[in-house]
Amino acid sequence: MLTNIRSDRVRSVRSLSRRSVRERTGRFVVDGPQGVREAIRYAAERVDDLYVTSVALERHDVIVQSALEAGVRVHETDDAVLEAMSDTESPQGLLAVVETRTSTLDEVLASSPRLVVLLTSVRDPGNAGTVVRGADAFGADAVLLTDGSVDVHSPKVVRSTAGSLFHLPVVTGLDVDVTLDALAAHGIRTFAADGVGETLLPDVDVSGPHAWVLGNEAWGLPAEVRGRCSDVVRVPISERVESLNLAMAATICLATSAGATRRS
Repeated sequence: MLTNIRSDRVRSVRSLSRRSVRERTGRFVVDGPQGVREAIRYAAERVDDLYVTSVALERHDVIVQSALEAGVRVHETDDAVLEAMSDTESPQGLLAVVETRTSTLDEVLASSPRLVVLLTSVRDPGNAGTVVRGADAFGADAVLLTDGSVDVHSPKVVRSTAGSLFHLPVVTGLDVDVTLDALAAHGIRTFAADGVGETLLPDVDVSGPHAWVLGNEAWGLPAEVRGRCSDVVRVPISERVESLNLAMAATICLATSAGATRRS
């Protein structure tokens, strides 16, 4: 039982809330039963340690048993230790330290993807995480993020993905121009999702390989990025509503793509 909130181990885990530490150590934190379950189910070889309170040990015994069978080191802690490790106000009793491993753009393109999401300079953790979750839900083959975007391994993004971070490739730190060139070279059409678009979403042909390109929450996509895309697409909404949340717009676009796949 780990009970000392001032121990080196506790401080080491808590320090992973900082991006600089995550990048230096190649580790990040997964907090909560859903994320931990998916990490063990799909990436057990990357899970270094699992910390669990006595209450969570009883409530989530299947998750803990799966971790033990996968060779994960499991440590029982008291509530105070888990709270000291976590950056959430009310941790749910399970916390894992996981090795960072991201895919590359070349790996994604080599798999001949049909549906991709490209996020350019997206800074909000909740939006980024929700897009990853939506991409997973609607069968996307990968999520790509340009440099200047939020760190997908930050605790808030990881929680927002609800485990989807372990289900599909996520590529980070990309140059937007290089990425658009690479997508075009592989026959993947790029649709800029932006409120200034003249093409309405129901009129877009999403039957072939394509990528949805979405921009920053505050200023959207720069004109030069829109100009390089195959088309600029607008989600039709009521005149009473000024705009959609980025994650909501992405979800609608992804659902449209998924619907086209089912019909074909």
